[in-house]
Amino acid sequence: MEMQTASEYNEVIGLCKELFKKKTQDYGTAWRILRLPSLTDQLFIKAQRIRSIQEKGTQKVTDSIKDEFVGIINYCLIALIQLELREDKRMEIDFKELEPLYDKWVRATQELLANKNHDYDEAWRNMRVASMTDIILMKLLRVKQIEDHQGKTLVSEGVAANYQDMLNYAVFCMIKLNQNDR
Repeated sequence: MEMQTASEYNEVIGLCKELFKKKTQDYGTAWRILRLPSLTDQLFIKAQRIRSIQEKGTQKVTDSIKDEFVGIINYCLIALIQLELREDKRMEIDFKELEPLYDKWVRATQELLANKNHDYDEAWRNMRVASMTDIILMKLLRVKQIEDHQGKTLVSEGVAANYQDMLNYAVFCMIKLNQNDR
């Protein structure tokens, strides 16, 4: 992966992780109550809000599109952590125990990005944020289908791969939006 992309990726993830840490301090791990379909629906709400703002060109709630992409990134990571902790019934987990899981999924997802960037030559850099929002929504609809089929697929990737792809697209959007701010 290009050094610039790795640096920009790490910058976005650093912001997301800091927010995740602070929210864990504020709320604990209340998200542990959420089943995967609930997390998928939460992601859908965030992505749909972004698309709605993009289409209307205005918004009435002050949370920025960037904040929603940060939410998508963290909810994708929460979903991946929930998958890993499927058999763990604890509701409260200390951040010190969660941090290695957060970091593990970030590393795995960033490695996936590096492999795809090798093959696609960072094509995402020429995409529009609105197109990437649509791809996130499409992947959410795919995840809903997989969930409705109790996780069974014939030839398709499972939910974890889709969460990772959505995470990467949300990071791409943040990188592009940060560049527009400069």
